[in-house]
Amino acid sequence: MKARINTSVLLSLIVLSACTFTNNTEFEGQAPIALKVGEGFVNPIGYYEQKPRFSWQIAPSAKYQFQHAYQIQVATSADNIAKADLWDSQKQLSTSNAWIQYQGTPLSSRQKVYWRVRIWDEQDKVSQWSEPAFIELGLLSNDDWQGQWIRHPETGETVTFDIIDNKTKNTKTVTNKVYRPQYLRRSFTTQNNTVLETAEVKPSIKQARLYITSKGIFNAYVNGQKVSEDVMTPGWTPYKQRIETLTYDVTSLVHSGENVLAATVAEGWHTGRYLKLRALKVKPSALLAQLEITYSNDTTQIITTDNNWQVTLNGPIRHAGNYDGETYDANYEMPGWNTVNFIPDNWNSVITEALEPDVELAPKRHQAAAVRLTIPAVDIVKVANPKPGVVVFDMGQNMLGVPELSVPGIANQKMTFRFAEALHKNTFYTKNLRTAKATDYYTPAKSGQIHYVPTFTFHGYRYVEVSGFDQSKTPNLSWVKGRVLHSNFNVHANFKSSHKKLNKLAENVVWGLRGNFLDIPTDCPQRDERLGWTGDAQVFAAPSMYMADVYGFWAAWMQSVRESQNPDGGVPNFVPNKGHGFGKLASAGWGDVAVIIPWELYLLNGDKQFLQDNYAMIKGWLDFHKSKSEQYISSLRGFKDWLQPYAKQGQTPQYLISTAYYARSLDYAAKIAKVLGYENDATTYADTLNKVKHAFRQKFYDEKTKVKSASTQTSYLLPLAFELFEGQDRLNAQQHLVETIEASDKHLGTGFLGTPLLAPVLQNIGRSDLMFDVLFKETYPSWFYSINNGATTTWERWNSYSLEAGFSEESMNSLNHYAYGAVAKWFYEGILGINAASAGFKDITIAPQFNQRLGHAAGSYHTPQGEIKVSWKIDQDQLDMQVTIPKNSRVNFELSQVSGLTINGVAITSSNQNLLLQRPPGVYKIRSTLINKG
Repeated sequence: MKARINTSVLLSLIVLSACTFTNNTEFEGQAPIALKVGEGFVNPIGYYEQKPRFSWQIAPSAKYQFQHAYQIQVATSADNIAKADLWDSQKQLSTSNAWIQYQGTPLSSRQKVYWRVRIWDEQDKVSQWSEPAFIELGLLSNDDWQGQWIRHPETGETVTFDIIDNKTKNTKTVTNKVYRPQYLRRSFTTQNNTVLETAEVKPSIKQARLYITSKGIFNAYVNGQKVSEDVMTPGWTPYKQRIETLTYDVTSLVHSGENVLAATVAEGWHTGRYLKLRALKVKPSALLAQLEITYSNDTTQIITTDNNWQVTLNGPIRHAGNYDGETYDANYEMPGWNTVNFIPDNWNSVITEALEPDVELAPKRHQAAAVRLTIPAVDIVKVANPKPGVVVFDMGQNMLGVPELSVPGIANQKMTFRFAEALHKNTFYTKNLRTAKATDYYTPAKSGQIHYVPTFTFHGYRYVEVSGFDQSKTPNLSWVKGRVLHSNFNVHANFKSSHKKLNKLAENVVWGLRGNFLDIPTDCPQRDERLGWTGDAQVFAAPSMYMADVYGFWAAWMQSVRESQNPDGGVPNFVPNKGHGFGKLASAGWGDVAVIIPWELYLLNGDKQFLQDNYAMIKGWLDFHKSKSEQYISSLRGFKDWLQPYAKQGQTPQYLISTAYYARSLDYAAKIAKVLGYENDATTYADTLNKVKHAFRQKFYDEKTKVKSASTQTSYLLPLAFELFEGQDRLNAQQHLVETIEASDKHLGTGFLGTPLLAPVLQNIGRSDLMFDVLFKETYPSWFYSINNGATTTWERWNSYSLEAGFSEESMNSLNHYAYGAVAKWFYEGILGINAASAGFKDITIAPQFNQRLGHAAGSYHTPQGEIKVSWKIDQDQLDMQVTIPKNSRVNFELSQVSGLTINGVAITSSNQNLLLQRPPGVYKIRSTLINKG
């Protein structure tokens, strides 16, 4: 017996020892960090994917370098995480740390699940488990909604506008319906309000979720408290196909007893006018909401939008529209209208409308817009011919947003707030807004300081004109602040250099991004347009990824592009479209967004699901393009190289552009098909591409590869960027390109399509020096020309404005367009040299481009693996460079302009060139002598 007891004790000690070793942090690697699902969501509520995709990173401080395997566990609760009662991936031999799709028990609407991950390193040693993260799904199906659409019974007011017809220049009258903002409310009593006669404890409120959306835009309240600081919700989608829904945690706002659920709803994109003054065949704005309260005894109470709601149009917001601004009259204020003590006398009963079965209600798949910055006014401007009682504030920055106003007013004296991008010959100028009134009005109910922030509109502006204020008060800068609005993503652009104007250009590009990323990618934020033009988007999507966390933003918009594709496969000129005839047309270089964005964003993040989601659209687009081609030459119409300077001296031919883009889409589609395993499609597209290349070469270029039509920079950039020439043809085209640039005194000669290609093409042919010459030009047409003329964003035209002459005479003069800001991609890929050698930056190439005009440059890029950092400095031809490579990546160095190279103190010679290739993660300190400064 004694021997048996000792054996048992010994066995217990062995087991205990093994357990201690397994769980002892001294022996386990550091846990993974940065747990996300989908396109960057962290612990989301109201998530949209029934099969979430998981991503994580190795901590920079971890002692190990690479992931060899992973294990994901998903459970119904944090307590069950070790049981993994929903899914246990088990140990999977894989270096992938992103886009791992859930494969467990099917998830359902409202379900909250917890997940964690651990990994094995290159020595097959396991890490600690990550901290658990969670996902709470939204309502995934229309069947989950129990309520109905509700709205005011009135159908709007008919308004007549007189506008100038752009074609005839004559005045014409347009009639439009305007719908006043609605105020809606409903009181309810929680189910735990009953007085119990027994000693039984009343159940408490455990959780409350508000699921909500609108036709139009909304703000929601529970007991007088806003449920969120989101703005312009639910956003803009193709409303006849899909309306996004939001989920809010309102547990802390719901009280035991009497409560009020309330909302305001305005026109927004759904009901308001767009693209000048066009009558819209849409129904009025409406609200859909569902408040679900879960109690501690697991019972549930649901309050929906139904005929128990009341509504009024007699609130203080008298009118609100995206283009024309907001009118607020404080005399109509209803103190406490959204609280339990308010008595809604003279309010109407709502009318209800059933959900449309062919309109999908789906959780919003990227972050809603929000106030991302607040900036002060910097100056009070003395304009030419000033008017009494009118003052103009300069915010110092062209931006998208609304003003935050604190202005002295007089009772019942209307105050007017107008907005402009720039002064025209020192006068307040709004002509470039076309029919957009961009004016807010406020009428005080009593004299004194008013505090006002518009709710249901937005403006593109730098200057604010204020009139109607109490003239006994002296204007001061505290009267106006600017609230900057854009979708709620992080902007992490950090490119810096020793050149002041280059830094300003980089800053302007970022402000162009901020100004045009309000729920969808727009062309401009100020005039009567603000549309999701596909051509602008396709040139800026990849550059924007280097500056902000916008993958979810683009993935969401691409779903709208898929939904807007025409039955014949054509992709509209702008998305969403709302049935506009011109907008539904397809154009070369614009409709190719269907292929370009999926492939170029895949290269940056490695998400195959994004390719799969868009593949049917890609095939449809190529079928459409094929139908517009004869003998492999495309006859698809378009906008040519939009806004090319000196176009009257010769433009790049439309069919040359169309055929080049047909080739580009074929090339990308073949690569996408190969990644997805569609080998037959890949072969078909590759074979067609070769035929298009041959036809393109024969049709548009002579025997010396000189373009047969006007010799433009874009006519050579397109075939060189899209790899349509080979051998001597490629060399000839390179020489012709250089000649066209030198013939323009090294100025730009490109429009929306050609400009983004200039830097990568010149770098690929070994002429980054020439790109620097173009980049640093000071006179028109150039990037610095705009900076020399006061630009704080990127412009629509190279000559949109000058300090001396003001706005140019062209009808379209937006000072906030992002298309020409696509050059910023080269700041990261070229000047800093950060390049993806494989999809998702698992393999990295660092190939910086040095130039005598720059003493130093620095910046970083956030990849799925982690942050790549590059900083270099040149002092008397001595290069000092530091590069940080994130865990789970490898790096190749391409440093062709140097000699006497050392990396971390080790000299690189002809015999150890391999030390530049496939280097592991870490910090690299590089020193060398610069022999080719550019």
